[in-house]
Amino acid sequence: MIYRTLARAVITSVALAAGVLLAGCNSDEISLANNAKANQPVPAKLVAEMAAKDMDLQSPMLVRLFKQEAELEVWKQDRSGRFALLKTYPICRWSGDLGPKVREGDRQAPEGFYSISPGQMNPQSAYYLSFNTGYPNAYDRSLGHTGSELMVHGDCSSRGCYAMTDEQIAEIYSLGRESFFGGQRAFQFQAYPFKMTPVNMAKHRNNPNMPFWKMIKEGYDHFEVTRQEPKVDFCEKKYVFDAVKTPDAKRDPVFEASAKCPAYAIPNEVADAVREKQQQDETEIVKLVAKGTPVARINTGIDGGMNRVFAARLPDGNTGLSDGGGGQGLQLALSRAPGTIPPGVNPPRGPVSSPDEPLVASMTPTTASAPATRVASAAPTTQSTTQSDGFFSSLARKVGLGGATADTTATAAAPAPVPAKPKVVEAKRNDQPLRQDASIPKTATPKADTKQAAARPPLKPSVTDTDTAATPAPAANAMVAGAQPIVSANSFESRFSAAK
Repeated sequence: MIYRTLARAVITSVALAAGVLLAGCNSDEISLANNAKANQPVPAKLVAEMAAKDMDLQSPMLVRLFKQEAELEVWKQDRSGRFALLKTYPICRWSGDLGPKVREGDRQAPEGFYSISPGQMNPQSAYYLSFNTGYPNAYDRSLGHTGSELMVHGDCSSRGCYAMTDEQIAEIYSLGRESFFGGQRAFQFQAYPFKMTPVNMAKHRNNPNMPFWKMIKEGYDHFEVTRQEPKVDFCEKKYVFDAVKTPDAKRDPVFEASAKCPAYAIPNEVADAVREKQQQDETEIVKLVAKGTPVARINTGIDGGMNRVFAARLPDGNTGLSDGGGGQGLQLALSRAPGTIPPGVNPPRGPVSSPDEPLVASMTPTTASAPATRVASAAPTTQSTTQSDGFFSSLARKVGLGGATADTTATAAAPAPVPAKPKVVEAKRNDQPLRQDASIPKTATPKADTKQAAARPPLKPSVTDTDTAATPAPAANAMVAGAQPIVSANSFESRFSAAK
């Protein structure tokens, strides 16, 4: 036994040494091990917030995102085993329309459930830092949907992505890194057109995307009633949430996105709670429609949205398709913005607005052409729809540190509730077609310059310590305020790879 253990240790050491030698042929890979941006510590203020909410720094996390509200939520698992909201980040820019992404070049930011593994974290991004959403997942591919390099990144510039400020993405990136250090193999990323409330569902009741939205609302409801990360599967070209084997089954059901659904069950306590919530929502929707709740217009001539906090600070700022979340007005009176707004940011088309004026989307498209945008990845070539984990991720996987694939969801650290007499679900196929955005011309994606990331200031102050300015100059070489640097021996890139 001792000899076998020693042999495994020697083999692992040789593999790591060989990896370093092989990486010597690629300066980009070598630079990942000492990437200062990716190793910024979580701000001390956010660590204190976690402690106040009974969360651990390295506990599992989950991300929810809403286009219409232009907000990104980071949830962390507390010591009770349930997820609780840690922080809400206003989104600086997203592109496209409300609705799922259908094809490469349609400028749509994806909607649905995705899984972010360590290999999808990109410290070499041309947009400061980023992580790949994992689009297309198995559901998207089953419908023939195409697209690649759909990121959440910095720089407040988007073409099919979700763009934050550099300071915001530095925080979000550091939270993901620490969750990986804590043992989470992947964190779930849920992207929605809006918060799936009865009011929003009533307003958008005539939208052709409603069948898809009702399908992903089920996953939204599962999370709302359990505060647990919903397990996601795909079959018959649809989503299935929290499926378990039937009481008489000897093994777990096997799901394939394009195949017939196997026999499965949903735990009674989950199914009953979700059913009760959905019945309450439907009753409220009927009341809202009867009261004459206006139907939301399907917009044309507007490309995406921007949170009011940012739009109010730009000369031609407009929220576009983002009509304002519940907390958007709270920060308008503050003297600080949640990050640096780049000088060349391209807000959604619309009238000039100020913090004291209502921000309403303009229905008249402008004739001025939008400035060219860059792809989020720092790689000079475009990836295929199958996500590559990179050299270091492959090596890490060989020595037992690999991440999960983009089509699986993370398993929560706390044990899931024990199913009591699960009810067998007979899945019905959803035959209602999704809207195809054929009216949007396909545009070529420009290649990114890998040198741009190095040319930009590597570090910026934390979100809470950034002053507001219309076009401020980026802060140079500033560590995130109020925290000690992470020990280099435990750096993110020394254990995980970067997605290109």
